[in-house]
Amino acid sequence: MKKISFFLALSLLFALPVRLIPVNAEAATKGRAECVVEVTSRRFLHEENAEAHLPMASTTKILTAIMIIEDCTLSDVVTVPPEAAGVEGSSVYLKAGEEYTVQDLLYGLMLRSGNDCAVTLALHHSGSIGAFAHEMTRRAEKMGAEHSRFENPHGLPDDRHYTTARDLALIAAYAMQNETFREIVSTSYYEPRGWKNKNKFLSSYEGANGIKTGFTTAAGRCLVTSAERQGMTLVSVLLNCPQTYERTEELFDDLYARYRMIPLLDRSMPFDGYEIKRSFSYPLTQDELSEIRIEGLTTMPLPENKGEVAGQVLISLGNRLIFSENLYIM
Repeated sequence: MKKISFFLALSLLFALPVRLIPVNAEAATKGRAECVVEVTSRRFLHEENAEAHLPMASTTKILTAIMIIEDCTLSDVVTVPPEAAGVEGSSVYLKAGEEYTVQDLLYGLMLRSGNDCAVTLALHHSGSIGAFAHEMTRRAEKMGAEHSRFENPHGLPDDRHYTTARDLALIAAYAMQNETFREIVSTSYYEPRGWKNKNKFLSSYEGANGIKTGFTTAAGRCLVTSAERQGMTLVSVLLNCPQTYERTEELFDDLYARYRMIPLLDRSMPFDGYEIKRSFSYPLTQDELSEIRIEGLTTMPLPENKGEVAGQVLISLGNRLIFSENLYIM
C-alpha cells in the first residue's frame, strides 16, 4: 500500500460569531437525560445520562410518523376505527367512522399530538397495536436505537415502553433527513384542519424546524427539537426536564457557538488524482482542527481500468477514525 498524507489548515474556515451571555444569567434546570446530535454525521455533541432507560411520552410519535411516511400512501383515505375514538390523553377528537387522509392524520399526530391519530395510523399500517409496536422496536434497531422498546404508537405509560436520550436522538436524526417528515414537523399551522403546532420552540428560536413535545406524569416534560444554523442541523433530546424550552435554547446556543460544520472532502474535486463518490463534512471545534488527519492508501500495483477501486481515503480526528471511502481510478 502507498500512503498519502494530508494535514489540513482550516482555521480560516472557522469564523464563529461571538455571543455575549450575561454573567448573572440563570441556568435552566437540566433534564434527567440529555443528548444533542448533529444530524448528518451522527456525532454526539452533548450527552448526560443519555443511556438511561426512561419513558418518553409523546416523543414516541416521531417513530410512528416516520414509519407511516415510509410505508403508507399519504393520500389514502382511512376510516377511523372504534378503537381510536376516545383514546385517553391528547386528542383531535376523531369519531369512529369518520374519514381522513393519512396526511391529515400525520399532521394531527405531530402538531396536536393526537393519540387517536396514533391508534388510527397504527391499525391502518399493521392491523393491530401489538404488531405495529413490534415493528417499531425492529425499525428503531435499524436506526441504531438498540436500547429502546415500544408497546404502543403514542407513548401513554407502560413499564415496558422506554427509550434512552441517545436512542431517541438517533431516531429523530433519521426522521429529520426525510423531506416529508421535516415539512410536517416544521409546520406551525395546518390550515385544512385548523390545527396549530404545540411546539412553541418553532417560533421562539432562530433556525428551529421541529420536532415533538411530550408529557405524562410518569415521563415528565420531554422535548425533541431540531434547529439549523450555519449549515449545521442539531437535534436535542430532553427527557424529564422541567424547563424544556429554556434548556434546549441553552444547549443550542452553546453548541452553535463552539462547533461549525467543516467540509473535509468534496466529491467534485479529485483526491490526489483519484475519484471519490461522497463528500464529507463534520462538526468541529476550533481546537479540534489541528487534530484532523486525511490519508489516502492506494494499492500497489494500481488497477488500470477507469472506475476500479484504487484504495481508500481515511479521515481521523486524533486517533479516532470518523470517515472512510473508496478511491477510484479516474
